[in-house]
Amino acid sequence: MRPGLLAVAVLASIAGARVPAAFDLHGATRAGNRAEPYAVVWLDAPQGITQAPVSKVVLDQRNLDFFPRILAVRVGTVVEFPNNDRVFHNVFSFHDGKRFDLGLYPVGTMKRVTFDHPGLSRIFCNIHPNMAAHVMSLDTPYFTVSDADGRFAMAAVPPGTYTYHAWRPGRADLTGSVVVGPGASSLEIRWR
Repeated sequence: MRPGLLAVAVLASIAGARVPAAFDLHGATRAGNRAEPYAVVWLDAPQGITQAPVSKVVLDQRNLDFFPRILAVRVGTVVEFPNNDRVFHNVFSFHDGKRFDLGLYPVGTMKRVTFDHPGLSRIFCNIHPNMAAHVMSLDTPYFTVSDADGRFAMAAVPPGTYTYHAWRPGRADLTGSVVVGPGASSLEIRWR
């Protein structure tokens, strides 16, 4: 069979195969009765999941702060660190996760870091000690960060039972089980 015809035959067989529907997982992160904003929530991926990381993610520097302060990325993602502030910055991470030091760089310039293994990186600027951010690098395509009201949504999760994890600065890591599928696509995560 010619290569072009083989590709058409393979695509036709894939198109005819029944693919299980994916579901959006919605939920909330709470501490007692209050919303717990900006928590990272992720599901352990089944073996064999090979979704590529996002090609570019930005962790901005402006008004002597990082934006966003909590960032979740897939292992292999390149994070850009533009200096959109009015002063020099020196972005670094020497603890856990990805270790790097971008050195001093001026307004209007940008540096990049590839987060090539899973873990939590605490990000600082050695010139401005009040600047801090966290980058959680995850080896799964199923992750999100809750919003200011503690709500989150994770799109296109295949049906099944998953182990979930939740992390927030200053809180203990939480782990549990969640079923995703018809009539079972919500999750409330609660710190005491």
